[in-house]
Amino acid sequence: MENRSQWGTRLGFLLAAMGSAIGLGNIWRFPYTAYENGGGAFFLPYLFALLTAGIPLLILEYTIGHKFRGSAPRSYRKISKGMEWIGWWQVVVSFVISTYYPVIIAWAIMYAYFSLGQQWGGDATGFFVGDYLQLGDPGSFGAMVPSVLLPLIAVWVVAFFFLGRGVKKGIEVANKIFIPTLAVIFLIIVIRAVTLDGAMQGLDAFFKPNWSAIADGKVWVAAYGQIFFSLSIAFAIMITYASYLPKKSDITNNAFITGFANSSFELLAGIGVFAALGFMAVQSGQDVSDVATGGVGLAFMVFPEIISQMPGAGFFGFLFFASLVLAGLSSLISISETYIAGIQEKFNVSRGKAVLFGGGLAAILSLAFATQNGLNLLDTVDHFINNYGVALAGLFEVVAIAWFAKSLKSFQNHANSVSDIPLGAWWRVCLGIITPAVLGWMMLQNLKTEVTEAYEGYPIDFLFNYGWVVAIGAMFAGALLSLKKWPDQAAETRANESEDKEVAQ
Repeated sequence: MENRSQWGTRLGFLLAAMGSAIGLGNIWRFPYTAYENGGGAFFLPYLFALLTAGIPLLILEYTIGHKFRGSAPRSYRKISKGMEWIGWWQVVVSFVISTYYPVIIAWAIMYAYFSLGQQWGGDATGFFVGDYLQLGDPGSFGAMVPSVLLPLIAVWVVAFFFLGRGVKKGIEVANKIFIPTLAVIFLIIVIRAVTLDGAMQGLDAFFKPNWSAIADGKVWVAAYGQIFFSLSIAFAIMITYASYLPKKSDITNNAFITGFANSSFELLAGIGVFAALGFMAVQSGQDVSDVATGGVGLAFMVFPEIISQMPGAGFFGFLFFASLVLAGLSSLISISETYIAGIQEKFNVSRGKAVLFGGGLAAILSLAFATQNGLNLLDTVDHFINNYGVALAGLFEVVAIAWFAKSLKSFQNHANSVSDIPLGAWWRVCLGIITPAVLGWMMLQNLKTEVTEAYEGYPIDFLFNYGWVVAIGAMFAGALLSLKKWPDQAAETRANESEDKEVAQ
């Protein structure tokens, strides 16, 4: 008898997977990454990376979750007992991300409100780092910032509500609300942006191909990096979500739909962002290259300036920041589910207790990012946990499965047994050769940069304490968690039955 929670519908799973993949990075990371790496020419290595790494890895993680029907640590353990720690490592990485991700959503909530009256005034950058975040020097946490703390609490209340209701009645329902709403809102934003004066100059800058960039290895690494970070691979998310699929589920088809839906949204985001940047360039008499940027700066410093100069500024601004809130919430829920599932199975507790303990601890730690040093801390932790947590854990994942466990053929057979699109040798070549080679090269380049220059000019001791210690600590925490024995099968069944009763109430 199958006691494990399941998605109510295939659409529910796909929307949840898309909700995880479509996050803040799609809106503020992809457009600028494409622009600075060859513009229109970047789409060639990007598509190649999607087909040789992104979708193959999605298929692998969907297959692992579907076959073993457990959290990431338990699924890795079923591949090989010595691989369980990789699953816990990925879970701890997701846990770390869940401590600062909701803070960005809290900023977006406040900026949706600020948009109604353009409360940032004439200096959007000064308002963000000074008036709003009250940013201090790295190393000193300073006081709590109430205008960050209050919306942060609201974010966690929403997350706890949906996570506590379980997979079918909580996570699935949340994504059936968030993702269609996000799609409609962002489509309105893009349509409005492309009708602005100067939009065509922005789109020309975004799509104009620089074919010489194709010969630059850094451009290909950037393409693989974007695909890797964008699709929620090696976060333990997709393994966890796939473990809730019914036994008869088309794995490869689901992976292709998720991958192309994510890339379509990134392209849509690029059009909207650069149309708006073109408008800003015309209004300020500058070139698009002078105003183009990415990351937090794009969302909370550049976009407010754009919004202030637009007709109907309040409405457009509200929609933009509302889209960030929706994209962020769907991703936060997926990130949190990884450690909730892991805690539930490993410690044989009910879902409610797993949400309270795992989510509660993450919520408490997130308060550090609501202080006057929050932005510096967030920037540092995010940089190190992504580059030396997510990417490195992904490298360990594919090497362990393809080279040591030699399980690719077994997973291929499992996926083919339930899928319409058969996997061939290309899939094993992508995961066994191409992906490890690219991820290994990315690691070497990142480490080379790290040892030659301090990230963003932060003090060395600050980078060590909140960068390296966090990234390396996640690996050690994963190893320690793998030492605890799993509960016996009978106890595990009782826990699953308890979860079902909880969700049904």
